[in-house]
Amino acid sequence: MRLSAILLLVSALVGGSVAMRTLVFPQETSTSYVEMIPQKPLSLKAFTLCFRVATELKGEREVILFAYRTPDFDELNVWRELDGRLSLYMSGDGVFFDVPHINALETHICITWDSASGAATVYIDGKKSVTKIYRKNHVVRPGGKVIIGQDPDNFVGNFEPNQSLVGEISDINMWDILLWPDNVQELFDRKRVVPGKIFNWDTAELQIHGDVHVIDNEL
Repeated sequence: MRLSAILLLVSALVGGSVAMRTLVFPQETSTSYVEMIPQKPLSLKAFTLCFRVATELKGEREVILFAYRTPDFDELNVWRELDGRLSLYMSGDGVFFDVPHINALETHICITWDSASGAATVYIDGKKSVTKIYRKNHVVRPGGKVIIGQDPDNFVGNFEPNQSLVGEISDINMWDILLWPDNVQELFDRKRVVPGKIFNWDTAELQIHGDVHVIDNEL
């Protein structure tokens, strides 16, 4: 299922700028994280997950970028691997993408996955990767928690500092459908499409724990 071609584009801003909140994780830690409260349960047969991230960690270790865990499983995790590849894990072994490495310059990342076909794709700054086949007919299950900044080894806890995010992340949006490549390009260009039904960064409820700073950057 794909997003319709009807877009809600924002015209030129009138009378001022818009602030984009950014989460800054200043140091390696096992105690600092953000819980994102979804607008609807994560019962997913397809999804598009997008965010902007920057880090100065250059291959010293793996970095968790997004974690969704139910009491018993890592349902949906996104990592920057030790070798710089991006990876997606859903209740088992992962799928890996050899894409340009994230660094101190902000990178826009979108990941799409469809259960019916198993097609998984990564977009880096609007550019599409090769498609991989991963977890065909799988379903992401509801009842978990979304954690930014840490990888929970149990429901919410048992964090390891050498997996934590050090850097910044923002513009986290999630849909329960696949976006078209043109939609992803418009997101990278900071144009607006139909808001995410799972997470809409403009309105998402964030629960801050530990040393995490919320910075408003004008666009």
